[in-house]
Amino acid sequence: MKADHRHELKTNELAEWLAHFPEWAKENRTNLVLAGAVILVAIAVYFVRFYRKDVVVTREHVQLTGLVSQVSNQKRSAAQAAAQGTDQSLALVSIARDLQDFAASARDDRLAALALIKRAETLRAELHYRMTDASRVDLTEKIGQAQTSYQQALERASSIPALAATARFGLGLCDEELGDFEKAKEAYRAVAEDPAYEGTAAQAAAAHRLKTMDDYQGTVVFKPAPEVKDPLASIPGMQITPDALNPPITIESPPGITVTPVTPEGNDVPVAGGADANEAGASSIVEVNEPATN
Repeated sequence: MKADHRHELKTNELAEWLAHFPEWAKENRTNLVLAGAVILVAIAVYFVRFYRKDVVVTREHVQLTGLVSQVSNQKRSAAQAAAQGTDQSLALVSIARDLQDFAASARDDRLAALALIKRAETLRAELHYRMTDASRVDLTEKIGQAQTSYQQALERASSIPALAATARFGLGLCDEELGDFEKAKEAYRAVAEDPAYEGTAAQAAAAHRLKTMDDYQGTVVFKPAPEVKDPLASIPGMQITPDALNPPITIESPPGITVTPVTPEGNDVPVAGGADANEAGASSIVEVNEPATN
């Protein structure tokens, strides 16, 4: 009975509240309008913020993909131009500038760090694709810019192992290109031995570089090509005469046999022996005179 009584009381209270709700709403209309407006604004801000963020990130993805594709295409063009004797490496500098601008305006730290890493790689590639050797001053300047990009990428992606390891590995490459091999080894060792970078491609590359970089420290000097006084002297030659190619065959006629060659005009010319007829290149008719029988 007590439970039924409590349920009945709650029902009566609800009915009484619903009965007085219009009057209550009228009295608190201003507060209700303000509360509803606040709720609508909060919902609108939530959806606009996250929707806009997704749109911006998608647009940045597309833009960065296009810039990275330009780097690959320009490297290929520079290599083809170098094979033809022209230099197109300066176009890489323009792409590196675009990557820097993208990283400065990117809202996503991951995309910004990747753009900075690609910028550093592009600056280093420009030095490699040049037709002429860079001066020490120019080399130091370009590698210094690449180091700055790698360092900025490391700062923006310190919590992303793959990008952080790639940036540290890039700093080691810069040290090696400047000739500071010991510092480069320290950078490679830091990446190769850090458990936070386990499984990343940069860690495997750093470990491999530690094993092989000593092979690249020496100076390679190629011997000059030997001078050839007579270009045709080294070309073997052999002359074949018609006689050596198709020597004539001499066949002697047996005793008692007369060979009569047939000329193209059909005239029979008696020839003693078959050797002359064979050398003349004509077909022959052989007459056999049998010895008389007793």
